[in-house]
Amino acid sequence: MTVLAFIIGILVIVVGLAVSIALHEIGHLVPAKLFKVRVGQYMIGFGPTLWSKKFGETEYGFKAIPLGGYISMAGMYPPTAGDAKTGKAGGGFFRTMVQDARDANDETIGADEDRVFYKLPTYKRIIIMLGGPLMNLLFAGVLFTVILSGIGIQQSSNTIATINECVIPASSTQTECTPDDPASPAAAAGLKPGDTITAIDGKPVENFVEVSTIIRDNPGTELSFSILRPSSSGGEAEPLTLTVTPMLAQRPAVDDKGNIVTNADGTTQMVDVGFVGFGPTQVLTPQPLSAGIEQTASNVGAVAGIMVELPVKLYNTAVTLVTGGERDPNGPISVVGVGRIAGEVAAIDAPIATRVAGVLSLVASLNIALFVFNLIPLLPLDGGHVVVALWDAIKRGWAKLFRRPAPKPVDATKLVPLTFVVVIALVGMGALLLIADIVNPVQLF
Repeated sequence: MTVLAFIIGILVIVVGLAVSIALHEIGHLVPAKLFKVRVGQYMIGFGPTLWSKKFGETEYGFKAIPLGGYISMAGMYPPTAGDAKTGKAGGGFFRTMVQDARDANDETIGADEDRVFYKLPTYKRIIIMLGGPLMNLLFAGVLFTVILSGIGIQQSSNTIATINECVIPASSTQTECTPDDPASPAAAAGLKPGDTITAIDGKPVENFVEVSTIIRDNPGTELSFSILRPSSSGGEAEPLTLTVTPMLAQRPAVDDKGNIVTNADGTTQMVDVGFVGFGPTQVLTPQPLSAGIEQTASNVGAVAGIMVELPVKLYNTAVTLVTGGERDPNGPISVVGVGRIAGEVAAIDAPIATRVAGVLSLVASLNIALFVFNLIPLLPLDGGHVVVALWDAIKRGWAKLFRRPAPKPVDATKLVPLTFVVVIALVGMGALLLIADIVNPVQLF
């Protein structure tokens, strides 16, 4: 069963990646068609074509390597001017690459030169190029909303799961009660697993944080617990009132959300508080719809921070690959690494809803990464095309301001050598992360 769950987790990531790529390219395709640009191909993947079918003027299909996708728009760049069309490339490797890019671009233009990308107003070109990343951002937002508001997050409830039979000092290594240990206030008061605390001293409580706050603030004070106790016969829960006196004990400090507070050196901060001695049940609690938006924004910030530090993090990954040291869990990973983590999340001993939420969270995070990464202002990424469009607008605005003739459209094929370097860097980064995720994967569990 664990192996099957692991495989299912990986398959969900594979399908999620394919859907993410498809949505990204739809984000480019839809505005391109709305702006009357001729689109020759919509492809998911790279390499040899596995299947394709033509609808209207556009060929839709799947290719063998599902690690990306593209749409082929007519006239991404202006056509080759004048005699350059018949001239030889010459001048070495990079110049040949530039000429090949121009030839490939010229083939997309055809006889109808009005339905081309490069002739669009700047804002339309930017809308088309940002459409892909924005689709990934929207998909991530939807997934985070489903996870947080549909499934919910694990939170401690006001229903008792366990009772401590005795009080053991927090500093002790003792794990079992002895006859000399004092009974816990919870056990002494008669609280039992399954009891739901509804009010303390007449004040209604709805979650464990509220219950814990009252207990911790009232050591040595008699408190009246209103509880509902499940009926042994399966009928309605029985309302009871029990008197509980929290004892003074040293326990870990917690914040307003119930999280344990640590000192600057990483040790747990201890405080003297009231202690009763029971553990709460964990329940999935749906969050407000705004939680999905907040989580999306938080992830964008986190991924952007990783991108800023990407060279350093890649270097550290290379070092751990050689030395066998522990990988940074907040560092970059490849698709293989994401798939492996998804398999582990799907196979952990936890409720199915929790595991589903974990795997969907990985798909959402993957889309956040696609959104941020594609905004990097370098060709061939979408951010690079946006920069080209903006530079073209600046040139035209400058000429108009000084009443000069309109300049020629920016020829981005001249940047092919730089694009080639970026592609090589991306391939190298992908290879490094792939090898690292196989040889020395990130350990989360």
